[in-house]
Amino acid sequence: MRDLATEFEAERSHLGAVAYRMLGSRAEAEDAVQETWLRYADALADPAARAKVRDLRGWLTTTVSRICLDVLRSARVRREAYPGQWLPEPLVNRLPDGGPDPSEVVARSDEVSMALLVVLERLTPEQRVSFVLHDVFAVPFDEIATALGTTVEAARQLASRARRAVAEGPPKHTADLPEQRRLAAAFFSAVRSGDIDELLAVLAPDAVMLGDGGGVFPAAGRPLAGAAEVARFVLGLFGRTGKDMRDIRAAAVEVNGGFGIQVDAEYKDGRPMRVVVSFAAADGRITGVFNQLSPEKVASVPPLPPDSSAWPLEL
Repeated sequence: MRDLATEFEAERSHLGAVAYRMLGSRAEAEDAVQETWLRYADALADPAARAKVRDLRGWLTTTVSRICLDVLRSARVRREAYPGQWLPEPLVNRLPDGGPDPSEVVARSDEVSMALLVVLERLTPEQRVSFVLHDVFAVPFDEIATALGTTVEAARQLASRARRAVAEGPPKHTADLPEQRRLAAAFFSAVRSGDIDELLAVLAPDAVMLGDGGGVFPAAGRPLAGAAEVARFVLGLFGRTGKDMRDIRAAAVEVNGGFGIQVDAEYKDGRPMRVVVSFAAADGRITGVFNQLSPEKVASVPPLPPDSSAWPLEL
């Protein structure tokens, strides 16, 4: 018979994926998984009790969902006091030579794209749990109802409302990875040239831009809405970068399954800064730009190698 730790470790990756999609924070997700382990070890230490659990993954998923629900309810209060805009913690990977398999990227980015996580932030905790469990992980509504402490019909309604909010809420994101890269290249080409008309041609009319500086680095204090406002801000930001920063390196990276840019630099006073930029795109235009520079949220992102491209990056 497998021991408790072996059984749990086999499900750790799944639980972490569930928790991250619910919380948008790797640190909080890891804490939720660890709390799930403690509850699991406490509740099922007796072999007789463990034998009664016919679906261990289902039991663990329900448990981690309850923990995440409590975190989401308390997070609402904490995020109201957050300095500036709040963005999820990015999952950053190097783009392999030749690019990742497109089918793998599409499957992964559909579930965890930054655009989706931003929209999920607007849902109630109960709606978010219902949507993630059912629409992302195909958990039956009876198990979702157990996790939420409600009825099956109520759980179904919560997921339906969440699904409608996700479908209707900006920014739209349907582009595959090659299309995202093409649009990002056009975006940075326009930024380098300083041509606002060229930049407006890349941005959707209802494009949005969000920046999370974590109260440490300057970022827009509110979401920027509309292509003109986004374009003016981006061009102004780019103009200041060369004046304020030094030793600027950049590279294309995969961010939450989509295309993004990582920039490592120093302020001229010696303070290091790392920025992870990701995009949402649909119908041949960029619909969202997400600028994550909170030191706490990019701390786990590996630094770029010394031979990375100089800024501005040419794609």
